[in-house]
Amino acid sequence: MFVIAGLGNPTRKYERTRHNAGFDMVDLLAGKYGIKIREKKWQALCGTGIIEGQKVVLVKPQTFMNASGGSVRAVLDFYKVAPETGLIVAYDDISLPPGKLRIRRKGSAGGHNGIKDIISCLGTQEFMRIKIGVGEKPQDWDLVDHVLGRMKKADRRLAEEAFERACDAVGLMVQGKVDQAMNAFN
Repeated sequence: MFVIAGLGNPTRKYERTRHNAGFDMVDLLAGKYGIKIREKKWQALCGTGIIEGQKVVLVKPQTFMNASGGSVRAVLDFYKVAPETGLIVAYDDISLPPGKLRIRRKGSAGGHNGIKDIISCLGTQEFMRIKIGVGEKPQDWDLVDHVLGRMKKADRRLAEEAFERACDAVGLMVQGKVDQAMNAFN
C-alpha cells in the first residue's frame, strides 16, 4: 500500500497557486485512476483506490502547508505504512523551472516548510518525493508572495504538463520502479 500526499493550502483562495502544485497533481492522479477524494479524515481530504495494481490512499492535508506533517503521520499510522517504502509526497519546488520534475528516494527539506514539518513529524527524511518546478521568485519579490501567487499562462501550461508526467512517475514508483522514474523524468 502507498500513501500519496500532495501538499498545498486549503480553501479556494489558494487554488492554482504555485504552492498548491502537490494538490493539483493529486487531483489529476485521482481523475486518471477514478479515485474520489472526498473523505474527511486525519485533517485531510482522502480517497482510496488502485494505481497500477497497488492499493493507494491519496491525501490532501487541510492543515495548511507548513503543518502538513501531523496529517500525513496520522494516515501512515492508521494504515501501518512505513514512510521509507510507502510514502510519496508531491510538492512545489522553486529551485526548478516551471514544468520540470525531480524524483527523489529521500533527502532534506531543502528549505520547504511543508517538507520540514513532515520530516519532523515522521522522524525521518527517507520517503519518496516528486518535486514540481514552479520557478524561482523574482529578485525583488517576497518568497511568500511568489509561492502564494499564480503562474503566468505559459508557465501554468508547463506545470500542467509536469502534473501529467508526475502521474506517470507515480505509476512507476508504486511498482517499485523508482530508479526508472528518476531516469525517465528527472
